Amino acid sequence: QVQLVESGGGWVQAGGSLRLSCAASQRTFSSYAMVWFRQAPGKERQFVAAISWSGGGSTNYADSVKGRFTISRDNAKNTVYLQMNNLKPEDTAAYYCAASLSWRPTSWYSQSDIVYWGKGTLVTVSS
Repeated sequence: QVQLVESGGGWVQAGGSLRLSCAASQRTFSSYAMVWFRQAPGKERQFVAAISWSGGGSTNYADSVKGRFTISRDNAKNTVYLQMNNLKPEDTAAYYCAASLSWRPTSWYSQSDIVYWGKGTLVTVSS
C-alpha cells in the first residue's frame, strides 16, 4: 500500500504560480509512473500531467496545461511536484496525486489506470 499526501494548494490571483508536492510513503515510489489529476466542482476528474518511473525526461501533459505546468519527481525524496505558472481561473480545482503501473507517453490517463490516490489539495485561482 502506497500512501500519497499532497500539499501546496491555496489561493492565487490569475497569472500567479503555485507548486504542488506529493509525498509517497514507500521506497517503491520509483516503480510507479506518477500522475496529477484535477476535479473542478460539478465536473469529472480529469488528467493533468504524468511522469514516468525514472523522471529523466518522459512527461505527458493535457493540452490545457502544456507550456504552463511542469511535472517533476525526486525519487530520493519519494516526491513528485507540479509547478503551475500563469494560472487561470479555469485551473480552479482539487488536485489529486496518483500512482500508476502503466506509462502512457502520448495518451491521457484515465482513473482506471490508477492504483493509488492521494486525498487532494485545493487550488483556487481568482480573476
